[in-house]
Amino acid sequence: MLATIRSFFERHLSGHDARDDATGHTIEIATAALLAETMRIDGDITAAEREIATTAIRDKLGLSAEESGELLDLARVRVGRATDYFQFTSLINRRFTQDQKVRVIELMWRIAYADDRIDDHELHLIRRIADLLHVPHHDFIAAKMRAQGREGGREKGEG
Repeated sequence: MLATIRSFFERHLSGHDARDDATGHTIEIATAALLAETMRIDGDITAAEREIATTAIRDKLGLSAEESGELLDLARVRVGRATDYFQFTSLINRRFTQDQKVRVIELMWRIAYADDRIDDHELHLIRRIADLLHVPHHDFIAAKMRAQGREGGREKGEG
């Protein structure tokens, strides 16, 4: 599997030095892994969730739809083998700006809302990742509102 991941990055991201020696992950896999986990956490991966995740990956990395799907599948394998989220979030914390971290949370919200409801597992995951990424509560809520297509106001229980 590592050879497959290495081959993917050699083919599509050559010259892009984003590998973290401590974890063996790249920032792309770390980000895709969090998106993949958001899709998986409620037990039902929908086409809408997968479309949002692959579009986000495609837009961020400039990959084709096929390449984005391949990266998402590789990330799903990585997160499936992971024992915790810290290995992904620690890399994101080192490499991303605060605005980029908030954007990851917003993408997670968009995936969670793809089926028009938030499962308790999705909510817990996004809160946990936001905490691990040191995203303040007001940014967490603002990202949620943007994902819902609303810019202001408060949700019941989210104050």
